[in-house]
Amino acid sequence: MLHDEGGAGVPILLLHGLMGSARTWGDHLNWLRGHGHLYTFDAAGHGRPAPEELTTEAFVEDLAAATAAITEPMVVIGHSMGGLHGWVFAARYPQRVRALVVEDIAPDFTGRTAANWAAMIEAWPQPFPDADAVLDFFGPVAGRYFLKSFERGPDGYRLHGSVATFRDISEEWGTRDFWSQWRAVRAPALLIEGEHTITPPGQMREMARTNPAAEYVLIADAGHLVHDDQPERYRERVEQFLRRVLA
Repeated sequence: MLHDEGGAGVPILLLHGLMGSARTWGDHLNWLRGHGHLYTFDAAGHGRPAPEELTTEAFVEDLAAATAAITEPMVVIGHSMGGLHGWVFAARYPQRVRALVVEDIAPDFTGRTAANWAAMIEAWPQPFPDADAVLDFFGPVAGRYFLKSFERGPDGYRLHGSVATFRDISEEWGTRDFWSQWRAVRAPALLIEGEHTITPPGQMREMARTNPAAEYVLIADAGHLVHDDQPERYRERVEQFLRRVLA
């Protein structure tokens, strides 16, 4: 579940989003190795068993156990669900986090439901027979993301986890908020939001306003997959942040 991606120096841990995988960071490993020793991580429920209780705290404890051998404080870089897990981890284990990058996720989705979203996923024409079918169905950006996430079998590509699990992970976010965990973060943080975000309006800006150690960046012409949609702008902002916090 924890993959050593090489490099030297400060440990940098990359956390993927919901329905993603460690492999979704593949296009960014080369430049990130210039800043530290990289690790990627496959969250529970994504190609391996999910926790008995699908709470954010359970996923964070799984992450904490999997990374226990990394004794030096880490830079944690997370996309979407990985960003949420990153800041809850930083709040729970402040001594283990040197700095934090949070991409396109907000603290409060209360009242939202994933039921319609899950039904849409259930209707996907799985298995997709080949890579071209995945790219045709999802488009070039999301298609590449899912090609790096799906399991490939003799009959083609399919999800690497249960739709019910993915749905219930997301459903938890509609029942509570994570403002208290965010306010407990003391590590310097970079908040990256795409112009065409999935997050409730204004929340990521509010995160920066309520935490003096955080800075906020809006990436124009980017959707939810900011690091894949606008990779050069993403890299520029993250490298500026890493140079500052690792100086």
